[in-house]
Amino acid sequence: MALNLVKGIIFLSPTVLGILGNVTVFVNYVLLLGGTEMKSVQLILIHLAFTNIIILFAKGIPKTVSAFGQGLFLHDTGCKIIVYLERVARGLSICTSSLLTVTQAGTMSPTDSMWRRLKLKSPRHILSIFIWFWILNSLISMNLPLSIISINSVNISQITKDDKYCYFVPEGWIIRWTFLMLMVLRDAVFLGIMGGSSGYLVFLLRRHHQRVLHLQSSKFLYKTPPEIRAAQSVLFLMLCFLVFYWADCAFSMLFSSSLNINSVMLNIQEYVTLGYAMLSPFVLIHRDEQTVLLIFSVTKFEMNLSSAIPCIKQNRVKVAEMHRDLWSDYQPADCSP
Repeated sequence: MALNLVKGIIFLSPTVLGILGNVTVFVNYVLLLGGTEMKSVQLILIHLAFTNIIILFAKGIPKTVSAFGQGLFLHDTGCKIIVYLERVARGLSICTSSLLTVTQAGTMSPTDSMWRRLKLKSPRHILSIFIWFWILNSLISMNLPLSIISINSVNISQITKDDKYCYFVPEGWIIRWTFLMLMVLRDAVFLGIMGGSSGYLVFLLRRHHQRVLHLQSSKFLYKTPPEIRAAQSVLFLMLCFLVFYWADCAFSMLFSSSLNINSVMLNIQEYVTLGYAMLSPFVLIHRDEQTVLLIFSVTKFEMNLSSAIPCIKQNRVKVAEMHRDLWSDYQPADCSP
């Protein structure tokens, strides 16, 4: 019982923080879109935050409930929905992160560069790419609803129900390898694009750093432009993504080649799967001044509101007392003849 409580808290705390962080990033950039001209990077960050929210709800919340020892809470339909959404959202995370690096590289590149041509100038292009991402990842994961059932529908003797809530029915080797190769091909293509654009961003930042050193040696006052800070944030995001992605791949390869799988290692692998969705919003919050100002303004408003409520109640009491005293002293005039 105590072990389930500890595991539940370990999954619950970062899941809730990750959801709150992604909601903050999502709301912040939606408000920015409403007040200014729509920018491609802002649309991509909104879609990335929305994708992370889906992952945390579809993966983090069920895993937290299961860790508390309540593994028998989903039926077949619920298992099909959450596992399918989680798999589609993971694919969307890879595609969106790759698109973010390409767009940022196009933004920073010179006007005569090839990368400049890849910059998406119209929000319609971004939205059409998002639709294509959803269609692609929905088709790649279309085998999951047919091979997933609730753990309630499985004989206890077939599996161990420790921290599990859904069960994958073994598929035929043709279907399994077909969809596996499609997933590997998708990941290879978008990771290659991400690596190439990230390398180009590193080259641009290195060249910018050399210019900064020249300006500092010339005793000029220099301030880092927002494009450079945005590029640094994107590179740090991609580094986090690659660390969690390859760690997840390493755990998957380890489990596929091992007969005895430790439950602790399984929990670590589940935690790594959620790592990027939990961490990425706080990277954006730390780097983005607009998000920090939004959080500060909301907190300040709540503090002012909480301090003003007692004063409002006190004033209402005083007005009521004055009103009562006024009518108690009032004597109607004698109008009788």
